[in-house]
Order: sequence, then structure tokens, then C-alpha cells
Amino acid sequence: MLPYNTDMEPTLLPEYGRHFQGFVDYCVNIPDREERTACAYAIADSMAVMFPALVGPGKDYSKIWDQINILSRFKLDIDFPCEVITAEKLHPKPERLPYTASAMRYRHYGKNIEKMIASVAELPDGEQKDELVSMLANHMKKLMVQHNPEGVNDAKILRDLANYSKGAIDLDPEVYPLHDFKEIPQPKQNNKKRKKK
Repeated sequence: MLPYNTDMEPTLLPEYGRHFQGFVDYCVNIPDREERTACAYAIADSMAVMFPALVGPGKDYSKIWDQINILSRFKLDIDFPCEVITAEKLHPKPERLPYTASAMRYRHYGKNIEKMIASVAELPDGEQKDELVSMLANHMKKLMVQHNPEGVNDAKILRDLANYSKGAIDLDPEVYPLHDFKEIPQPKQNNKKRKKK
């Protein structure tokens, strides 16, 4: 009874078929290095005949040797006639992204608010600084409404602003009321199908 392909070991490069995979597997297991090298060259010549598109100008077999090395699972121990692809080059590890590991005091405000408050706190007193402080405080309240609508408290927000600015921006909630923000109700989806006229 003939074995099914699904019962066999999968081929690494299916485009070359099971026979070339078998040739390379056989070649890898030849104990004598000279015989193993001769076998590898014979496989390369056969691949060049079967797949002439792999042969570069001037009978360049570098693509064929790359494919043979991949088919051998990078275990073929011979003196290759050219530099061949390695497992590291075939599956390179991506470089690590330089994430900033700085902690956030209040995650619901985000890191940008923290940076903006630090910049505004260093500005000289005046109309421009007052406008920016007002915008920041009201934006913090808007963010708080999105995060926790039931727990919004002007005094708490202004306290957070003072903590962020290390006391440089200290506002009294009695004197400095913030805007009222309400959650916009989501429109209800109408599931009723329209009747055709």
C-alpha cells in the first residue's frame, strides 16, 4: 500500500518536491565528507537542470546552494563554493524597540498631560499661563469623565494638577470652578428592518 503524503514528514520547500527533499536528507547523513560533498554537487546540478531559473548569470549557483542549505535544515556540513544563507539570516530577530519605562502617576490622564503640565509650570506668570492652566485643568476633567463619570470631583482634579506641577499650579476649587462635561449618550441602533413599499 502506498503511503499518503500527509503521513510523511513535511517538505521544507514544497516547490522542489519530495524527491529533492529526500536527496538532501540522504546527503546530510553520508558519513564521509568527500562523498557527501560530491553528492551535494550532484544535487545542485540536478536542481539547475530541473529549475534553470535558479541559475544566475555566468552559471551562478548561489540561489541553488541557498535552497540546498535550507532543505538540509542548515545541517549540511560541506565546503560550499559560495556564501550560503544561514538560519539567522532566513529568520532574523527584530530589533528591540526602545520603549520608555517611565511610570505614570495617574494613568487615566496619560503621559502627555504630565509633560504639558511640567512645561506650563515653568512659564512666567501671566495671561498666557492662566489660559493654558485653564485648558489643562478642564481637559483633565474631560479625561476623568471618560474614565470614571461617577467619581468626577473638581477638588480632586485640581489636587492632581498641583501634585503633577509639584505645587507650582495650586488652584482653589471654591474660586476656580471647572466646566461641566457629560457623557454623550450613544445612539440606539434601530434593528427593525424597513418595509419595502
